Amino acid sequence: MGNRISKEALSGVWSATPTPLTDAMAVDTQSVKRMVAHHCRLGVKGLFLAGTCGEGAWLPEREKRRLVESVAKHAAGKLLVSVQVTDNSAARILDNIKVAREDGADIAVIAPPYFLFNANPRTLLNLYRQAIQESPLPIGIYDRGAAGSVVIPNDVLAQIYAEPKVMIVKDSSTDPARREIALAVRRRRPELRLFDGDEFHCVDYLKAGYDGLLVGGGIFIGYLAGQIMEATAAGDFALAEKRQQHMNRIMFAVYGGKKITCWLSGLKRLMVELGVFRTWKNYLDYPLTASCLRDIQRLVEREREVLLP
Repeated sequence: MGNRISKEALSGVWSATPTPLTDAMAVDTQSVKRMVAHHCRLGVKGLFLAGTCGEGAWLPEREKRRLVESVAKHAAGKLLVSVQVTDNSAARILDNIKVAREDGADIAVIAPPYFLFNANPRTLLNLYRQAIQESPLPIGIYDRGAAGSVVIPNDVLAQIYAEPKVMIVKDSSTDPARREIALAVRRRRPELRLFDGDEFHCVDYLKAGYDGLLVGGGIFIGYLAGQIMEATAAGDFALAEKRQQHMNRIMFAVYGGKKITCWLSGLKRLMVELGVFRTWKNYLDYPLTASCLRDIQRLVEREREVLLP
């Protein structure tokens, strides 16, 4: 499968997309179809399903499968589909990868385990290596840095990135040292594709040589993110920074300010206002305050050209 994925598709803007849910908390397959079309409209190249923003750790298994199957059906020939398969052992990760492959995923993404005893460098490296080497799909690595419940040491991270089946990296660590690790491995493995996962600081990563942006707000900032990439590639860093600040203002308006009060609720409510989702239901029960709703509605009026280009 990996040999059929073009280098062009493994760059640009990818979306770590939220999951549309019905009032009964099931995956809303009608909204999934609109969600895929919306990403295409924004110029997004690929989707990351069931990650943090996608509530993958909370979705029931049947709903996660419904999500992947539905997205793969509508994204075929248009977008690459990656799925988080994180778990607490290599055996469980491999089971998840096999299911993701059956459901139509192109890439399996591994983040640090949710819960792990005896988490030392040797056991962590062995867990990742077994899952990567035995995987029937190409692998993506999601690095959450110090934010993860299990932190992967820097030297272990370098060895994980060096594995031949690792195709992409989503670097959400916000750690310059871990960025340098990724770049150093990429110099030895030019086929490795590096994506910045910190949507509030895209320009620095692109200037450093990252290949794209894989961001949780891609479903509404994908068009602006593409403009940031274009400006950076052209060497117009002042314009890139201007676009970044514009994008940040939009994200803070959606998420409920710098405290991110309304994170998933605001994000999904925006999708309702844009006609993509039917509800803003979320498993994590984020609130939707009156001020958040007001800011989102004003944003839709003011920023329609970048939200619906």
